[in-house]
Amino acid sequence: MLNARLVRLDDRAQEHTHDHHQLVMSLAGRAEFEVNGRGGEVCRMRACLVPGDAEHQFAGVGDNRMLILDLDEQGNSSEDQQLLGRLFDSPRYPALDADFQQLLSYAGAELARYGSDPQLGRALGGVLLRALHLRLFGSVARRAPASLDLERLDAYIAEHLARRISVAELANVACQSPSHFHAQFKDSVGLTPHQYLLKTRLDHASRLLRESQLPLVRIAEECGFSSQSALTTSMRRYLGLTPKRLRNGE
Repeated sequence: MLNARLVRLDDRAQEHTHDHHQLVMSLAGRAEFEVNGRGGEVCRMRACLVPGDAEHQFAGVGDNRMLILDLDEQGNSSEDQQLLGRLFDSPRYPALDADFQQLLSYAGAELARYGSDPQLGRALGGVLLRALHLRLFGSVARRAPASLDLERLDAYIAEHLARRISVAELANVACQSPSHFHAQFKDSVGLTPHQYLLKTRLDHASRLLRESQLPLVRIAEECGFSSQSALTTSMRRYLGLTPKRLRNGE
């Protein structure tokens, strides 16, 4: 069983369990999740994999539009069962690269137009699942690159977040050539170094907006955005919210 649906998640926190798996992805806006005690956020750059029978709490944040896949392992081929077993062996909040986001936008538009056709929903859902599985497991298994020291890279990024950080600079930290670093980073993390930097900047800006009263121009500076308007544009595009609405908890 595979069912694809478009929903808006309510702002009020909800809690439940069900015996089927769920993949939750954002077409617009964001939502907060906690699955078996592991918290995370669903936004344009990150999804949520909810294993069947997992206890989970969730709440939408302001205006949002989610594409949710409900998945039952029964009646599937052995290959599909293996795919689902690997994807949903534990709660995950996988990062979504720009190509996947485009695929997701296409699927959302088709479902909005022809959502009454169950075969279309199953076909689009299957493509999204396979594409996500390849990003999490396929390319890494084929290429088997040496692991990156992400903890060291994260520490370097955090130390220099207020200024421009080039891919060549990160490659130097990892002691690799820029071209090899770029390919290995995307294989290991699922995002290009540039996308990962942008996500880190947005994550830090979001925390400052929620937890501090710093002026927006200061937050933009501390997170390495060229201007207050650049921060606002990025938040609206990737999180579906303006800084003001995020600060107000909308």
